[in-house]
Amino acid sequence: MVDGVILNAGAWTHTSVALRDAIEAVQLPVVEVHLSNTHRREGFRHRSLIAGVCIGQVTGLGRDGYTAAAHLLLDYLEARR
Repeated sequence: MVDGVILNAGAWTHTSVALRDAIEAVQLPVVEVHLSNTHRREGFRHRSLIAGVCIGQVTGLGRDGYTAAAHLLLDYLEARR
């Protein structure tokens, strides 16, 4: 059984409505992770199509972003119990 998802969607973050729909359909809490700071990159990377269906977003922390995302997800799940 899965209680939540940590997702690094890469370029699909900015381009995939299908991915957004899938996240919404599974009805699980999802934390969006990006290794780089997307707001320091090209303009088209500043907008996330999936952010609106995620509980949070971690960007620019490199691999430490996964740890931060795990803490965010665990805190969220604990608060809901």
